[in-house]
Amino acid sequence: MDERAIGRSGQRVSVVGLGTWQLGADWGDVDDKEALSVLDAAVESGVTFFDTADVYGDGRSEQTIAGFLRGRPELDILVATKMGRRVDQLPENYVLDNFRAWNDRSRRNLGVDRLDLVQLHCPPTPVYSTDEVFDALDTLVEEERIAAYGVSVETCAEALTAIARPGVASVQIILNPFRMKPLLEVLPAAREAGVGIIARVPLASGLLSGKYTKDTVFPANDHRTYNRHGESFDQGETFSGVDYESGVEAAVEFAALAPEDFTPAQLALRWIIQQPGVTTVIPGARSPEQARANASAAALPELSEDTLTAIRDLYDRRIKEQVESRW
Repeated sequence: MDERAIGRSGQRVSVVGLGTWQLGADWGDVDDKEALSVLDAAVESGVTFFDTADVYGDGRSEQTIAGFLRGRPELDILVATKMGRRVDQLPENYVLDNFRAWNDRSRRNLGVDRLDLVQLHCPPTPVYSTDEVFDALDTLVEEERIAAYGVSVETCAEALTAIARPGVASVQIILNPFRMKPLLEVLPAAREAGVGIIARVPLASGLLSGKYTKDTVFPANDHRTYNRHGESFDQGETFSGVDYESGVEAAVEFAALAPEDFTPAQLALRWIIQQPGVTTVIPGARSPEQARANASAAALPELSEDTLTAIRDLYDRRIKEQVESRW
């Protein structure tokens, strides 16, 4: 699989990575054996980048990755984790002492002395403008606790503030055919500054897979049930902030745009890969089959201008008004 550099860090990752939120929690029950099978299927398909967080399953996702990699020492996988959601979301909690404590925990969970890439996990907006926060992150690099750092953001404005920071290697942001606003300013600014873009929620929590109907019921412990209206965290993380019923209708139209031999999910992933400035896209997977199908999007032909135009038209007609003013 093709690889691209994560901005200033120089670290290289596959253009399709693996998001491992599903392997921790918040998507229903996860079987340990199945989780390892997903990781195995991803790497056998060319994936060299895993994205996790210290709060996914309260560390379970990190520990699962560590166990998998211990059994496959020949692999060269870059693992990015996140920190900051283990405390009340107050700017004053983003200080060096807390960073060191969270870092120690993630290093234990992942079984490493130095973390490849650590991202602030969608912190309060003022954090992005606080010099002391980035001084503290620089200290973690100097102490060789982390090789590089980035941020995960909710809004385009937060992304632009972070991109202006000289030490930021990457920005992780929601980007998919139902969330196009980052194309306007964020991706061009990242390219200019040499900052990597990690595209998350690429399938709009599964909407863009075309598998769901208005009657689909998700488990009670799945965020697509309990956070549908932003009850537990930012609403944009669930279905990209799109109203579920209208999203299902738009997804039917999106699926009809898939070229021959593309699934709707692969169409969404291929669209993201083609956006100038994207480093990697990190779909999750609940099964080995999903992991392999997602990875295979990297090898599919580029989308035609007609298809790209049709996807843009769908967004403008059905989705833009719902999401663009909020994120």
